[in-house]
Amino acid sequence: MTGSRGRRAALEVLAVGLPMAAVIAAPDPMGYGVISGSCAALVLPLRHRWPRLCVLLCLPAMAGGLGWAAMLVAMFRLGRELLDLRELAGWVLLTCVAAIAPVAFAESLAVGQWALTLGFVLLGAGAPAALGALVALRARLAESVERLAAATEVAAQAKAETARAEERARIAREIHDAVGHHVTLIAVESAALKTTSGDEQVREAAERVRSLSRRALGEMRTTLGLGSAQADSGSIEELVEQARASGVAVELSGELVRDEVPGAVERAAYRVVQEALTNAAKHAPGAEIRVRLSDQADALRIVVSNDAPGRPTGEPVDSGGAGLSGLTERVRTVGGELTAGPSEDGGFELVASLPQR
Repeated sequence: MTGSRGRRAALEVLAVGLPMAAVIAAPDPMGYGVISGSCAALVLPLRHRWPRLCVLLCLPAMAGGLGWAAMLVAMFRLGRELLDLRELAGWVLLTCVAAIAPVAFAESLAVGQWALTLGFVLLGAGAPAALGALVALRARLAESVERLAAATEVAAQAKAETARAEERARIAREIHDAVGHHVTLIAVESAALKTTSGDEQVREAAERVRSLSRRALGEMRTTLGLGSAQADSGSIEELVEQARASGVAVELSGELVRDEVPGAVERAAYRVVQEALTNAAKHAPGAEIRVRLSDQADALRIVVSNDAPGRPTGEPVDSGGAGLSGLTERVRTVGGELTAGPSEDGGFELVASLPQR
């Protein structure tokens, strides 16, 4: 920033200093040409804000013959500012009149001399204006190219995102059609088993399988975007009851007040307990599981812990899948935090903190 200001200051000194030096070098230091030319050089800083006014103030110096240096700078700036070429041509013509009028009244020139004078004046006034217009046009074209490139990049990103969304939708439909078919068959077979079996325990187990199949199908549809978010999850109490019905020893303390937490947080809490119960039942069979829910400073704290498993403790937890990593990402999306690891007693503990607002 400092270097850019320094360059601008240096250019401004040159823009004013060079025309002033050209005027001072004139042989008559007190003549009209020197005085008017010096005034024209001194008003050049006005060209940045009022380019038309600056050209007007430089016109008297043209009559004295020493205003050309200042007029070159002023016309260049005017060319950069004006978008209307007809107006710019009018200013060039006005400058030419101011330069030729004193010559026309003071001297009698031949036709050839008039042609040379007119050509010189047109070139002197028109060239800097045309150059300024070309510089401004180049800057506008560069800006247009940048905007076009940005728009093209945005369009390409939108196209790629659309393609990804279509591919995800296609994969979702295929998963739903394939897996959903088998899960539906499981539910149907379970219902048939419940109806035909004479064993009470078998009927209860078949009903649990049927209920879990229907819930799995609903959750799959929601996950794939094919169902309602209301069917995404049940309650944590239902999860605990299902685990107990499957023979898992689960102790639940605390309560999740569903009306007081956002839906996304509620679903995340459900998934935390679900994944923790699944991992504990898988990797610590027979161990007691404790689920604790508590409110702490506008945050819902979930702690799921289990005792040491009946197998060697060196076996990695959540092996063969990405359940915990995916669960961590889900918790982060709602602004929460999740930690999981072995506990001091040789068991395992999962702790999640979820915002309630």
